[in-house]
Amino acid sequence: MSVNGEAVRVRTEAERTDEPGWEVDPHDDWALAVVATVGRQLKLRREAAGMRAGEFAAAVGYGEDLVYKIEGGRRIPRPEYLDTADEVLNAGGLIAAMKEDVKKVRYPKKVRDLAQMEARAVELQLYDPLNIHGLLQTPEYARALLSMRRPAYSTDEVERFVAARVARKAVFERDPAPELGFILEEWTLRRPLGGRTALRGQLEHLLEVGGLRNVELQVMPVERDEHAGVDGGIEVLKFEDGSAIGRSPAVANGRPVSEPRQLRILELRYGIIRAQALTPRESTAFIEQLLGET
Repeated sequence: MSVNGEAVRVRTEAERTDEPGWEVDPHDDWALAVVATVGRQLKLRREAAGMRAGEFAAAVGYGEDLVYKIEGGRRIPRPEYLDTADEVLNAGGLIAAMKEDVKKVRYPKKVRDLAQMEARAVELQLYDPLNIHGLLQTPEYARALLSMRRPAYSTDEVERFVAARVARKAVFERDPAPELGFILEEWTLRRPLGGRTALRGQLEHLLEVGGLRNVELQVMPVERDEHAGVDGGIEVLKFEDGSAIGRSPAVANGRPVSEPRQLRILELRYGIIRAQALTPRESTAFIEQLLGET
């Protein structure tokens, strides 16, 4: 098919499908505003080009119903949708440039807020007693974990949270790189959530991440008879200006705290847990052993 003399690829039936995972959260005002603005701009440019919705849908290779949803601000457009729309409407990159804003609104608000803090932190101290930490999870492990939640998440919610966790991994690619410390419970490395293949992939990923110079992984063995982490997980994020923010179920009912006295409690607990766990080198050897047994 050609539009304005240029070939436009016709998408497969699967690509035309209105897939779950791209709905707008009705409780996220900023996301609603962004998607509504993008949809309005798309509609104005389509009409200025003299194209009916059906003609435009055929040109971009998506269903007409999806075009109406996107233009009405009821659906988040996929990045490739915006790229193709930019070509079809001869927008000179102005439509494609909206991908950055659209990419952010796909993730839940609370995850966006957390990712923004992680993106500013120069040091992160993280301990999760229940699961492998979200920053370390492979998509397969994350999907399996989220699918087991009760009451169950919808398919859309699962995919949104998986995409958000993958996006947060940008913290590993920052330059200069932040210092990241993770303490992992042995039992979380043994339980085959999602199956043995998913577990193997997760263990392999941990070894890869643990090999980074700015990352320190430590494993807390099940056999330890002393454990300072019985009160729950810990997150401490430190910033370049010397400020910090922390969170734990045992402090302020799990709300983020920045008061020095409360931060000292979190750092003290984290330091003791860290001392009780295996060293980074011992932890690497331990994960390698588990991988060999899986």
